Parts: sequence; C-alpha cells; structure tokens
Amino acid sequence: MIISQDDQALLDKKGISAEQFAEQLKTFKTGFPFLKIEAAATPEKGVLCPSSEEVEEYIQKWAAFCEKKQTVLKFVPASGAASRMFKDLFSFLSAEYNVPTNDFEKKFFDNIEKFAFYADLDTTCQKNYSATIKELVAAGKYKEVVSSLLDADGMNYGALPKGLLKFHNYGNDARTALEEHLVEGALYAAADGKVKLHFTVSTDHRELFKALVAECKPAYEEKFGVEYEISFSEQKPSTDTVAADANNEPFRDNGELLFRPGGHGALIENLNDIDADIIFIKNIDNVVPDRLKDDTVTYKKLLAGILVSLQEQAFEYLRLIDSGKYTHEQIEEMIRFVQQKLQCRHEEIKHMEDCELVLYLRKKLNRPMRVCGMVKNVGEPGGGPFFAYNPDGSVSLQILESSQIDMNNAEAKSMFENGTHFNPVDLVCAVKDYNGEKFNLPAFVDKNTGFISHKSKSGRELKAMELPGLWNGAMSDWSTIFVEVPLITFNPVKTVNDLLRDVHQ
Repeated sequence: MIISQDDQALLDKKGISAEQFAEQLKTFKTGFPFLKIEAAATPEKGVLCPSSEEVEEYIQKWAAFCEKKQTVLKFVPASGAASRMFKDLFSFLSAEYNVPTNDFEKKFFDNIEKFAFYADLDTTCQKNYSATIKELVAAGKYKEVVSSLLDADGMNYGALPKGLLKFHNYGNDARTALEEHLVEGALYAAADGKVKLHFTVSTDHRELFKALVAECKPAYEEKFGVEYEISFSEQKPSTDTVAADANNEPFRDNGELLFRPGGHGALIENLNDIDADIIFIKNIDNVVPDRLKDDTVTYKKLLAGILVSLQEQAFEYLRLIDSGKYTHEQIEEMIRFVQQKLQCRHEEIKHMEDCELVLYLRKKLNRPMRVCGMVKNVGEPGGGPFFAYNPDGSVSLQILESSQIDMNNAEAKSMFENGTHFNPVDLVCAVKDYNGEKFNLPAFVDKNTGFISHKSKSGRELKAMELPGLWNGAMSDWSTIFVEVPLITFNPVKTVNDLLRDVHQ
C-alpha cells in the first residue's frame, strides 16, 4: 500500500518503521499459526514440587546470593486502569433502578464498611452531599455513594489504576496495592540494604504514582531498615500495533491510521531496559495483607533460590564449553542437565555431530532463564504450563494461552483442558550471561505467537493485534522451569467485591 506523508509522519513519531508497518498488515492476512503442543506440564512431568527440606535449602541459596552484592529488582506491570474492577458499579449508575438489586450490588452495600477506602469515601460523600454514607443509604441515595467513589469530582476510582487504590485495612491506616509491593520488596527482594522496584505505568498516571511514592517511601524505609530505589516507565509508542478493517486494510479514524497498544507483550522492551541480575515479576493486584504474607515470601525466595542454583550450574558449563577443555563425559552431563533440569529436549540430538552438539548445548545454556510459580487450576481463565515444540525442533516448557492452541484439533484441545495448573504470573528471571552482560531480550521473542482479536471503534468493527505476551511468546526462547506454589499466593483483584474476600481483609 502507498503510505501518505501524514502516515509516514505518524510512523516516525511512534518510532515504527515502514517495514514493521507492512509486516503487521501482512500478519492480519496470514494470521498467527497455532503452537504444536506435546503435553500439559504436571507434577508428574514438568512441574517441580520441592519437599520441605528442598524449600529450606533453596531459601538458603537465595539468602547467600543476596549477600554477594548482586542487583535484584521487582518489576510490576501497573499501567492498567481499574475501570474493569468497577464494571458492575458503573452498570448500577446507568441502571433504571435506584436501589441495589442484583447480588453484586447488594454485597457491595451490605459490606461497604469493610473496604479499605471506606473512610475516604465517607469523607468524600460529606464533601459532595453534606451527608455520610450511612445517611445517604438511609435516604435511598445509593447512586450518590457510588458516584462519589467512581467519578472525577469524587475519588475518581473509576479512572485510576489499581496500584493507587486502597486495598487493605490496618487499623487506622490503609495501604494501596503499590504500598503492598513496597512491603513485599523489602521482605524478599532486598540486596545490600537496597530494594529496587520498577512500575510500568501509563503517561496519565505517572505523576500520581510518583506523588504516592514520595509520600509513603520514608515510612517504609524506616519500618524495614532499607533504602528504596523506585523507577517508572511507560509502554513505548514503537510497540503499538496498527488496527485493520474487515478487508485487512489499515483502519482509519477521521482519515488517520489507528494504532492500539500491543498488550503486555510490549513490556519486554521495558524489561530489556532494566539493569539487574535477577528480576521478580508480579502483577499489581496480586497482593495480600501482612497477616498472610509469609507464604508469599517463602515461595518467592524458593523460586529465586531454584533460579540462581540452575543459573550457577549453567554458567559453569558455559565456561567449560568456551574454554574448549571438556571431556565426552562432561558433554553427556550437560545433555542431562539441559534435558532433565532445564526440561528441553531434541529428538535429533543423538544424530548431531560433535561440533553441532556443542553449539546446540551452548545455545540452550546461554539464554535468559526464568522460574515460574504455578498454582493448581481452580477454573480461572488464562494460560497454563505446557510442553511445546519450538521452531528449531526442540520441545520445552512454555506458558500458553488458549488462543495459541488449535481448539478444533481434538487432541490439542484435550491436552489444554486436562492441564492441572494455572499461570498466576509469578516469575523470577535471570537476564545476564556468565560475563555479566545483559541479554538482548527482544532477540528471544517468538514473533509468531501473537494473536488477533476483534474490537470496535466508533461503531465500526476492527481487527486488533496483540504482540506475543510478556510471559508467553515474548519469553518463548528462555530456559523455563515450573514450580508448584500454593493457591494462597494467588489473590488477584478482578472486581471491587474481591476485596471483601477473607484474603484481602
């Protein structure tokens, strides 16, 4: 297609090349291929279930690592607005009735005093309507209470990101989700007295995040005896993807090309900009109050201990390969390590010539590594752990979403449905080589693992393209290890009423 001067100016502004633009349009026509899977990963094969003795051993490994003045960082995707948390309350505001009618609405009002934001909401109602929440409810003015919570002239919770919302009560105090991550960071990601955290945020909310950090950081530094280094970044415009119409031509809004954010897979670029030896990744809304943090801390340290143990062994083998002074027995040992510990197999390995075999082993050892917590599947929507075929013919562990699997293939569908575990986004990553040099993370992305969804804009249908997900295709060519973690470590807040669950009280 011919690119106009205005089109080119927009591409230049975003940092998207004409080649990238053409490739995206071509993908709308060809689609993304489904991944070929071998089996679901289970505790019998593919998901580690360490004994209590092993847990203690790995926790000690992590403690020893943190004493080596290594750089540890906690990376928290936090850009999403909380509007979906309040979808049911927005529906109530626009409903024809004025009193709580369905179960969700009744539960919200029946338990309103249990929310950590209750005191702030009460103050806002008094400011806006000269009445307390109780007085408004007694007068049947339920919608005034909800509008005080959600609207811009109230607390504006309907437009704020989850990280800035008050999640948990502590007597006369309350903590936001962001503050809970500061506390977590001090408990398992402190190294050399420093706690580094990085939040990916939207442009609109960056200053609000910075203001909250400036306000609360000194108190947490004093409480935990640490020094926080907190940084922020935004999704890069260069990772946006063009939208297409039904004919796979560029979708235009008032004549201008329409671009959309590329999904959380775009954050591989933000992750790539981080300079740290070990990086914890966890979603902003998966936090619990202090009384339940012990399990979270224990299993985070476990994952990290497994990671640094495996990385240490991989580095030892890489130094041996690069020295050229290795024996046949040592090569056999490396094969077993890659197959059994890193869970990566290749049917053709027995047919490889010596030189080809060593190059293959070096490639599998010399790449980013991640250890991922997996919880037992209790019906949550989302991805899970599988053995999947890679472009080079090897089979390795991958986190897969249903959109990546051909559900018209009965065998593949059965494998997906029989998966025993679920991905709670609980990762610990090692992103440097044995010389301490950073890997270039975009080089390890499988570009064939994005997906196309159907949306609408101004009443017109459009096709949107999501980049390979951050913990899916964006980390496809990493060494991946899965470890079972208890369900108590997974407590996402999808709706405001989730904050009423016991784990958030």
